[in-house]
Amino acid sequence: MKICITATAGDLNAQVDPRFGRCQYFVIVDSETMAFEAMANEAIAAPGGAGIQAAQTMVNKGVDVVISGNIGPNAFQVLSTAGVKIATGAYGTVQEAAEMYKGGKLGETGASTVAAHAGMGATAPGGGLGMGMGGGRGGGGRGQGMGRGMGLGMQQPMPSQPQPQAPQAPLTPRTKEEEIEELSNMANRLEKDLEEVKKRIEELKKR
Repeated sequence: MKICITATAGDLNAQVDPRFGRCQYFVIVDSETMAFEAMANEAIAAPGGAGIQAAQTMVNKGVDVVISGNIGPNAFQVLSTAGVKIATGAYGTVQEAAEMYKGGKLGETGASTVAAHAGMGATAPGGGLGMGMGGGRGGGGRGQGMGRGMGLGMQQPMPSQPQPQAPQAPLTPRTKEEEIEELSNMANRLEKDLEEVKKRIEELKKR
C-alpha cells in the first residue's frame, strides 16, 4: 500500500505538515517495507487551485492513502473520486503518522476538514467555490481525476458622492413680440424643410 504523507521536509523524520495543498513535501511510503519517495510540492506557490493540483499529482502517482492535518473540499473531491482514502488529524513525524495509520489510530475522513480558499493574495472578501471531477479505478488501473477551483469575492459598492450643482441663471420673462418673432422663425424653418422633403420625393418618383 502506498501512503502519501504531507511533510515539512523530504524524509521519514520530518514533521507532518498540517496543510495538504500548500505543504512543503509529499513523502510516499510503502506500508510494508517503509521505503519512501520524497517529492517537493510544486503546487505550493500556485495562485489558486493548489489543493486540486496536489491531489491530481498524488492520483497520478497511484497512492492508496493520503495522510495530512487538514484537507479542503476541492482536493477531497479529486482524491475521493479517484478512490484514494484520506486520513486527517495526523501529527508527529512522517514515520509516526504512517505507523498510526497502519495501527488504526488515524481514522479516515468522509468529508473535507477546512473550507475552500480563494487563493493567494485575494483582496476581495468572500469565500471560494470549488468543484472537482475525476475518473475512478477500473479495469485494474486508476483513472485520472481533474478538478477546477473557482473563487468568488463580493465587492462592496462605494457610496456615491453628491455632485455640486451649478448655480442657474435667473430666467427673464420674454415679451410677446419676442415670442412671436421666435415662433415665426421656427415656422419659416419648418416650411423650408418641408419644401426640401417634397422636392426629394418628386425626384425619387421620376427615377
